[in-house]
Amino acid sequence: MERTLGFIGCGKMASAIISGIINAKLYQHENIKASESNLEFAQEKQARLGIEVLCDNKRLAKESNIIFIATKPNQVTDVLREICDDVGSDKLIVSIAAGVTIERIEKACPNAHVIRVMPNAPLMVQLGMSAIVKGSKATISDVEVVKEILENLGECIVTTEDKIDIVTAISGSGPAFFYKVIHEIALAGEKLGMAYEDALLLAEQTAMGSAKLMMQSDLTPSQLIENISTKGGCTAVGVEVMNEFDTEKIFDKVIEKTTQKANALGK
Repeated sequence: MERTLGFIGCGKMASAIISGIINAKLYQHENIKASESNLEFAQEKQARLGIEVLCDNKRLAKESNIIFIATKPNQVTDVLREICDDVGSDKLIVSIAAGVTIERIEKACPNAHVIRVMPNAPLMVQLGMSAIVKGSKATISDVEVVKEILENLGECIVTTEDKIDIVTAISGSGPAFFYKVIHEIALAGEKLGMAYEDALLLAEQTAMGSAKLMMQSDLTPSQLIENISTKGGCTAVGVEVMNEFDTEKIFDKVIEKTTQKANALGK
């Protein structure tokens, strides 16, 4: 049977997923629908994405096999209450709403198969990092369907819900931390006399290239650092300064505090 996808909420993340699905030719335009409460916004998204965008969540749920919940977290309960009568055991709910637990979704729609996903912003440029958590009724086949979609938008892991707050801290919030590091490296270059735009490009491209090299290498991060840190050389001096300021401790605290906040949002 041909699957149909429905997206309740058609913001930036949902639009990126939809575009990725269409570009990868996983589903045809006619097999993807979305819903939005604002008619003008719905019409704008319909024109941009080339799919039908409704203003009716119940109809979307009825007509879709896989239903992505892509609203703001504080809207999820109302959305689930609205569609629950149209969501049976033949439906798969995929939630990308931060902080909303599988238990909460399964309680609202007890017959549905549920998968929770934590994506991140680089998904919008097909370089995303997503984590999948399987609900109590979801099958391995359900996981594979969602994994196939997300792997066309970047990388994907399958994890457990007790790890999802750590995922949120590392990859969900992580882009902001990398943006800050890149910006501050560029600012340091500017203070030494380089144009900020040039310093920013140097930092951006270096970050992207370093990440790609790391992913394609069999070496550990420590070995990669050692490879370009000649004793007494420029890189070694910079690494020594980072060690002096204990950047490991800084990032321990960044990830710890972010994880704690993510956990608090889910309660």
